[in-house]
Amino acid sequence: MNYTDYIAGTGKEWIITNGLGGYASSTVIGANTRKYHGLLIASVNPPVERKVLLSSLDEELIIGENILKLAVHRYPDTIYPHGNEYLEDFSVEPFPTFLYKAGGLTIKKQIIMVHGENTSIVRYEINNPSGKHGTFRILPLINNRSIHQMTSSKGLSFMQETFSRETILNCGNSSFKISSDLPYKDDEHWYYNFEYEVELSRGYTHIEDNFNPGYFDLEINGTDTSCFIVASTEIDQNWDIRKIQDLFRNEEKLQEELVQKFINEDIFLQKLTIAGDSFIVDRRSTGSRSIIAGYHWFGDWGRDTMISLPGLTLATGRFNDARSILSTFAAHCKDGLIPNLFPENSSDSPVYNTADASLWFVHAIGRYLDYTGDIEFIESMWPTIESILNHYRNGTAYDIKMADDGLIEHAGQLTWMDAKIGDWEVTPRRGKVCEINALWYNALIYATKIGKQLGKDVYGFQEIAGLTKSSFNEKFWNDEKNCLYDCISVFGERSEKDASIRPNQILAVSLPHTMLSHEMEKAIVDKVTEDLLTPYGLRTLSPYDSRYAGQYKGNPETRDAVYHNGTVWPWLLGPYITAYAKVYRNMPDLKDKLRAFLYMIEKHMDEACIGTISEVFDGDMPHSPGGCVSQAWSVAEIMRCYVEDILPE
Repeated sequence: MNYTDYIAGTGKEWIITNGLGGYASSTVIGANTRKYHGLLIASVNPPVERKVLLSSLDEELIIGENILKLAVHRYPDTIYPHGNEYLEDFSVEPFPTFLYKAGGLTIKKQIIMVHGENTSIVRYEINNPSGKHGTFRILPLINNRSIHQMTSSKGLSFMQETFSRETILNCGNSSFKISSDLPYKDDEHWYYNFEYEVELSRGYTHIEDNFNPGYFDLEINGTDTSCFIVASTEIDQNWDIRKIQDLFRNEEKLQEELVQKFINEDIFLQKLTIAGDSFIVDRRSTGSRSIIAGYHWFGDWGRDTMISLPGLTLATGRFNDARSILSTFAAHCKDGLIPNLFPENSSDSPVYNTADASLWFVHAIGRYLDYTGDIEFIESMWPTIESILNHYRNGTAYDIKMADDGLIEHAGQLTWMDAKIGDWEVTPRRGKVCEINALWYNALIYATKIGKQLGKDVYGFQEIAGLTKSSFNEKFWNDEKNCLYDCISVFGERSEKDASIRPNQILAVSLPHTMLSHEMEKAIVDKVTEDLLTPYGLRTLSPYDSRYAGQYKGNPETRDAVYHNGTVWPWLLGPYITAYAKVYRNMPDLKDKLRAFLYMIEKHMDEACIGTISEVFDGDMPHSPGGCVSQAWSVAEIMRCYVEDILPE
């Protein structure tokens, strides 16, 4: 690509993570366009409470009277400096690598994060074929704020303790250290009015200041040379070049080990595996593993975790991680509900406002058993499974309960389509919802099978499953449109059926245990294909619906209004492909057809945020990506269907 083109260069991003929820991320030309960008975003209370500490490193090559600046910043009405004019190449493999040519020198800059630490390392290698003399100066730009907020020089005050090759920065209760193998000179300045254009386009505050405490100088004396910069909250650690080189080799080795478990040398599979690893994190408050819903801004959510678990841990053989995650959520199950959200502040209680996370939990338990046969672990989960099903049967918080017809009903905004603007429920789905009841039946059958293996009395679950199946077929089938109603709203003795064509019905086909005839399932797949399928996922509403919105952009209220009213979600390609493979299992060249559904997603992994999959896309062509740049269930469901439905011979 042409890196001198600022718009093209800022249109592609990169991200690396540390297994704690922390990360480093920017654009491929090094210009920060989001408040979420930076070279050290530390997770203070893993995997949450993320803070921007090191915003960027500005590099200057000083040769004689010439100062060549490699940085790129945007300010109101101007871009300065234009370091992208020296950028020759960029790659994310095996880690973000920038290649600059300036002043007769070639400068390679590489970035890693240390797994399990809030530590970012930047390594520079300078090739000097013409024997130039000069100085390579590195100026850290720092901050100390939540990723969700913006700061100015008036709101921040840093104290620094300087040493010959490092400085310790203190701000409030936060401290971190910037170290190098270069001499350090304190020389304090503020850089004012950085403009983050993506935040501007999303309707957020978009101007901030960053602090420059000083600089590191590398003397260039006619030969090749190198140096490093480390930014870390590990104040007591010391760094030298041997340790730095070892950590870079370790990062390469970790990536190699991730993909070695697959005999298949499939580049797409390798990319999915490496992307998937970024979401599996340690949670300090529980001492166990969890799954970050998406970068840059999401935490670990119950629904997202359980939907993502099969693709991120089972399809990749990470069974220990699966057990740890399932055990964590089981331990926090309350009145039949697993947490939908662990709070940022560990002293606060988990949030349980979801009707489907617990049913996805039972599904994940069932899939774990399908993959591993580990009945011993499943037996430890049985009390939680029983608690969930019995509470759903008898009633629990948020008016979640089984009606006399065996179907689950609940209050509003408890499904994954939960956008709300003030008191306005954008997609009001209170009552009986198609995918909740598909999950309910799936959970009942899984519980029956598991219970039988454990010698439990499961007659009650079997009986309810039969009633649920009969009622679902009777009440949810829409003869006129030859597919499912999305929701049946209940108003006392009166009910109202929502005939909106939405993708939720695909789960009534794709789940392991379903209730419909083959003809019904095929009709659903055909309707979803006709109205909702795009090259990047399924639309959340038919474009033939008057409420359909084809673009996801604007301020938060505008975006929330269209979040589930036409916006495309790539995670839904997973259940769609599984459903398609099921109903068209006798189709000649089926695997080729299924693989073709992922063609644009594979291309997308070299666009937007390179190496991963975005949260959403516009419903209208050209289906521009939006939302989180890297979403767990987007990666997970593509991985799961690829491993389960496409790769097997």
